[in-house]
Amino acid sequence: MGVFKRGNKYWIDFYDSNRNRVQESSRSSSRRDAEALLALRKSEIIRGMYKRPAKIAFGEFGTRYMEYAKANKRSWLRDQQMLKHLTEFFGSERQISEVIAADIEGYKIHRRKQVSGSTVNRELALLKRMLNLAIDSDVCLGSNPVRKVKFFQEINTGFRVLSKEEEKQFLASATPYIQDIAVFALNTGLRIGEIRSLKWESVDLENKLLTVFAEKTHKIRPVPINAGTRHVLEFWALGRKSEFVFYNHKPESLSLISRRVLLWRAERRESRVSRGIRCATLSRPGSWIEAWI
Repeated sequence: MGVFKRGNKYWIDFYDSNRNRVQESSRSSSRRDAEALLALRKSEIIRGMYKRPAKIAFGEFGTRYMEYAKANKRSWLRDQQMLKHLTEFFGSERQISEVIAADIEGYKIHRRKQVSGSTVNRELALLKRMLNLAIDSDVCLGSNPVRKVKFFQEINTGFRVLSKEEEKQFLASATPYIQDIAVFALNTGLRIGEIRSLKWESVDLENKLLTVFAEKTHKIRPVPINAGTRHVLEFWALGRKSEFVFYNHKPESLSLISRRVLLWRAERRESRVSRGIRCATLSRPGSWIEAWI
C-alpha cells in the first residue's frame, strides 16, 4: 500500500476488507492530499464504512440522469440540452468519478466564450446535481468537486414592461398567429406554459373568467377576461378543433404551441422591439392595458 504518481496526479494503492486491491486517484497533484486520502480510506476500512466506487462513464451516467429527470422534472428538456454540452466537453467515455474541480473550471472558461455567464451557471448547476446523485448512489466518493468552483456573478436588472408604442411595433411585426398569443399574454398576464395548456373547459365567457391551473404552485386561480382577451377567444372558438384553446394550424398536427416556436418567430421579425422581447416580458401586463370589464 502506498502513494504513487501517474501523470501529473497522485494515486493511492490499498486493499479493502475483502483483500481486493484498490487503486484510486486522489485527483490532486499534491502528495500530501493523496496521503490524506489514503489515511481516510484506511480509517473507513477499519470502521467498515468503505464502499468501493462503481465504474461508470460520464455518458452512461448522463443517460441514467435523464431517466431520473424525465420522471421528476418538468424542465427535463432543458436538462437534455445542457447535458449535451457537458458530455461534449468531458467526453462520454470518461469515468464520472475522474471529473475534478480543475476540469470543471476549464469547462466554465470554455463555455463562457460561447454563452452568457448565467447560462454557464445553469449548466454547472446541472453538473452539480448529477454529481450529487452519483455520490448518493456510491458511484463517486468524497465531496462534490463543483463546490470548489465559483459561479459567475449574475446581475438581475429586473423586468421591464412594454410601452403602448412598443406593443404596437411588436404586434405589427408579428404573424397573425403570434399576434393572438401576444395579445392574450399581454391582457391576461399568463405564463406561456399556462397559455399553451389552457383548455376550453376553463373558459367562461358568460362570467368573463378564466380558471387557470398554475403548474409551478399546483393551485387554481381565476383570471378576468377583458375585451382584448374576449376578442381572441371568440376568434379561436370559431375554428375550435381541440380541447385546447391554442393549437398548431398545421392539419396534420393539433399539438400545443411551443415556447421555442413563439420565441423563434418573434425574434426573427425586423422590428427592433420584437428582438428584445421574451415571453416573460409579454406576460406582464403594463398599466396601459385595458382595465378589466
